[in-house]
Amino acid sequence: MEYYNYLKSLHLIFVITWFAGLFYIVRLFVYQIEAADKLSPEKEILQKQYKIMTYRLWYIITWPSAVLASIFAFWMLFFTDLGKAWLQMPWMHVKLGFVFVLYLYHAKCQQIFKQLQNDDVKYSTNFMRLWNEGATIILFAVVFLVILKNAFNWIYGVIGIFLFGVLIMLGFKFYKKIRERNQS
Repeated sequence: MEYYNYLKSLHLIFVITWFAGLFYIVRLFVYQIEAADKLSPEKEILQKQYKIMTYRLWYIITWPSAVLASIFAFWMLFFTDLGKAWLQMPWMHVKLGFVFVLYLYHAKCQQIFKQLQNDDVKYSTNFMRLWNEGATIILFAVVFLVILKNAFNWIYGVIGIFLFGVLIMLGFKFYKKIRERNQS
């Protein structure tokens, strides 16, 4: 127990940097996709710079943070008495389900990263802006689970996540209208 708080602190630090990387990488994806529509030489200059930026962010910050956050989480869960006790609690099972979804989200970002590094643009900027909200929803769900240490009443939890998603979609549509108005 004496080193548990150190593990928890390191885990939290790397979760924060992992999410920061996920939030920023998708924003850079938006910029890369927008750069693909520019004329030469602006297009090539921007694409080159965004590829460098995304590469460094992805492999120097985001991936190492994901790995280290996972190592410290596994260490806490499987090698401490408190972690072993938490593995028996329903809220932890739900949290680990969201963490699994986060790994899937990360894997999809890896796929998009590789495509954009090869100048293969398969998604629109609108898709990327919506995709960016996926990490936000996962973050909200995990933070509430960890702080409340309750798997919530499933009805309220599902309704809450659904309403949060609706609010994000409405905000996105509102922001899109503002962008379109400013472009005309």
